[in-house]
Amino acid sequence: MNQQMNRGGKNQPPRKKKKKRSFAAVIITILIAAILCVAGLIAVVYASGVRYIKVNVTDDLYVKFLGQVDEAGEPYKGRLIYSNGVSADVNLDREEISYSNGDVYTGGLDNLMKNGEGQIIYANGDTYVGTFVNDNISGSGVYTYVGGDIYEGTFADGVKSGSGVYTFADGSVYEGEFADDRKHGMGEYRYASGDVYVGSYANDMKNGTGIYTWASGDVYEGDYVNDVRSGTGTYTWVSGESYTGEFQNNLLSGAGVYSWPSGRVYTGYFENGVIVRAETP
Repeated sequence: MNQQMNRGGKNQPPRKKKKKRSFAAVIITILIAAILCVAGLIAVVYASGVRYIKVNVTDDLYVKFLGQVDEAGEPYKGRLIYSNGVSADVNLDREEISYSNGDVYTGGLDNLMKNGEGQIIYANGDTYVGTFVNDNISGSGVYTYVGGDIYEGTFADGVKSGSGVYTFADGSVYEGEFADDRKHGMGEYRYASGDVYVGSYANDMKNGTGIYTWASGDVYEGDYVNDVRSGTGTYTWVSGESYTGEFQNNLLSGAGVYSWPSGRVYTGYFENGVIVRAETP
């Protein structure tokens, strides 16, 4: 009888219902799995030497790098991005860094910037070989212009500064001091024509005192203002004649003494290179 009732199912114990997982638990599980996957991916990427680096150069300029680094942690392969819009592909297998503006640099990077010895070929054809400091030409080096001019000397923050030799394409040579990319201080300028000037410069022009010797043999020793003989000085012609006195606009102008090889001397006033009044015959 009991067996029959069991077969009929009337006295069977109730089945346990499966508990459903809450939606929040599912979401948490998925998030944990995603985090673990991302962490694993990051670990793999990190183990392969890929890094993201950002360096603040100034308050307004920064540089970022994404790619592989070497054992020292310096960029090896990847991309540099500057806040000013310039970018660069780094590939030290080719020993070069190619910039988006067309420049190509060969050398090392330190703190994401050009530092130490290197070479850069600019997009316009100019070339520089020498030292860099924080992405700027600084220190000593040789800058070759596409037109044929060559400067060999010292630089500061990308401009000629200190002492150096500038050789022009026409054969003229300036050797002396520079400041802010200009001839400034004492220097010697040997012109292709054979003329030679030795004296002081300011703002890329003859300023102060100096001696100018022409290829013809004439010599001027005296004051200059903005490349012009102005002030006092002595002009000696190859013929033996000489003038000592005041100059304006490269001409004898003001009080002065004019002498001839014969011994004849005029002391008086000159205007635009002409005697206007003689005081002592």
